[in-house]
Amino acid sequence: MTPLERRASASLASIFALRMLGLFLVLPVFALEARKYPGGDDPMLLGLAMGIYGLTQGFLQLPFGMASDRFGRKRVIVLGLVIFALGSFWAAAATDLTGLLMGRSLQGAGAVSAAVTALLADLTRDEVRTKAMALVGASIGLMFAVSLVLAPVLTGAIGLPGLFGLTGVLAMLGVCVVVWGVPTPHAPAASKGRGSLKRVLGHAGLLRLNFGVFVLHAVQLAMWVAVPAMLVQAGLPKDDHWQVYLPAVLGSFVLMGGVFAMERRGHLKKVFLAAIALIALVQGGLFLQSAATAHLWPLAGLMFAFFSGFNVLEATQPSLASRLAPTEVRGTAMGVYNTLQSLGFFVGGLMGGWLVKSWGSPALFLCCGAAMLAWLLVAWPMQAPGRSQPVVQVA
Repeated sequence: MTPLERRASASLASIFALRMLGLFLVLPVFALEARKYPGGDDPMLLGLAMGIYGLTQGFLQLPFGMASDRFGRKRVIVLGLVIFALGSFWAAAATDLTGLLMGRSLQGAGAVSAAVTALLADLTRDEVRTKAMALVGASIGLMFAVSLVLAPVLTGAIGLPGLFGLTGVLAMLGVCVVVWGVPTPHAPAASKGRGSLKRVLGHAGLLRLNFGVFVLHAVQLAMWVAVPAMLVQAGLPKDDHWQVYLPAVLGSFVLMGGVFAMERRGHLKKVFLAAIALIALVQGGLFLQSAATAHLWPLAGLMFAFFSGFNVLEATQPSLASRLAPTEVRGTAMGVYNTLQSLGFFVGGLMGGWLVKSWGSPALFLCCGAAMLAWLLVAWPMQAPGRSQPVVQVA
């Protein structure tokens, strides 16, 4: 990477990290702490409260992405982070589950992922794009690992409202990074005509990736409706769940160096498909664990396998999407991509809660496994893109 690419990757990864740390601090304890609020005794409503963030993200990722093509990436990112912070403070002040729903939905309205990813693509060359995206993915994974350690401690000290307040403060720190730390392209990408969305929606390669990111994040969130309870059943208290999650996340990072080497040798498609298949197998293992008495060591192994596949896909999918998308509509393409990602969060939370409530955890993991196998079939004809797009010059 050039010094510019390192600065762009590090600063934009820190924006994702600050934003996602706040979200992840809430995730491990939300299903348990939200039960204490009026209305929190309904598993389906809890799943909705977890996933409503993804619904509003799903509605607004595309408008934010298109706006970044027209008005500039950094302006859109700052606006989205401010809205996200306001939603966090709203949730901090909530006194019932309805208030939490409203705060979570406003958090989701700060839909900056498409603009951030498009800006990172603007500032990096194709040959280092996956590495840049992996840095973002690693920052997200690291924040997830950190949150698993800190969440129980912080929840005991400041409660769920305090976690949401801290999330708002972290989002405002992200605004500072955007203003003073992120390189500014010489000129914002300009939208060329009204057919840009049509171009994106008619692109077969992008459609495969959009389907995949929907499935991946639906499965991810749906799993977390059931996995914490399985760890408790296996004898691990909720405050000690980080002892499984943290080694699994950190261990999965070791595999990323191999991904870069495989990409350089032209084997990116094989790695991509293998990661999808691995997560499908994980769902089968979780089905077997949930259908009988859950055991700690098998669950720990399954978590390591899941994060290994998940981190590979988190690095390669947005890299592929940004490389396949025409430069002049890159923000729009990433908006569509992140819309499907966010809708996956929403559907995963809602359907995960409904499946566990109606049919139990085994049915949840069967459905997740079937979804991953469907994605494997859709992704099978994919072609890795060439390397032709230059890095954007900066002022």
